[in-house]
Amino acid sequence: MHSLAQIPYISSEDYLATERGSTVRHEYINGVMYAMAGGSLPHNDITFNLGSLIKAHLRGRGCKANINDIRVLNKATGSYLYPDLLVICGEPILTDLHKDTVVNPLVIVEVLSPSTEAFDKGDKFAHYKLLESFQVYVLVSQDQPLIQKFTRNSEGWQLTEYAGLDSVLTLEAIEFAAPLSEIYEGITFAEPPRTAPRLVNPTENG
Repeated sequence: MHSLAQIPYISSEDYLATERGSTVRHEYINGVMYAMAGGSLPHNDITFNLGSLIKAHLRGRGCKANINDIRVLNKATGSYLYPDLLVICGEPILTDLHKDTVVNPLVIVEVLSPSTEAFDKGDKFAHYKLLESFQVYVLVSQDQPLIQKFTRNSEGWQLTEYAGLDSVLTLEAIEFAAPLSEIYEGITFAEPPRTAPRLVNPTENG
């Protein structure tokens, strides 16, 4: 989840040194560290539901899913970002011996929240797009059963939406499919607002 507070400009080397000794995660963009907000219970449940489904599916396929704590470095911009979930196929390309930062995700998933939605759909996606390995971006709503999938093709990025618990999310890049009912297992959605009955003016005819 994206940050609510920021730390003034520092170098990427100082960012990594500070981050690796910090109990709070930070993303790093344009020389600024952004402290990340804590996640909600629904956010965590959705992330682990989808992560568990993908992890089980990938067993023996030469791909691996990671949740929350692995950073992605965009070498083109120097940004360090934390996806909620990422998939790497083949060997992860690590940036150093700490083994906590990669540059070659194939699939990235972000579970949206009110404080992060605009960033995840905008600037964060723009940074991810510059990763050569990156092919699929999945945005998962918390407050309704709705998933948006962006797939890279020769013309750019194609959007596919999956709405309702009966829908089935497909990730062709890893030959994965799962119904939204399983991805949102244990999640209770707020009831949609009911339409108020129309009050009839007693002076109206009929």
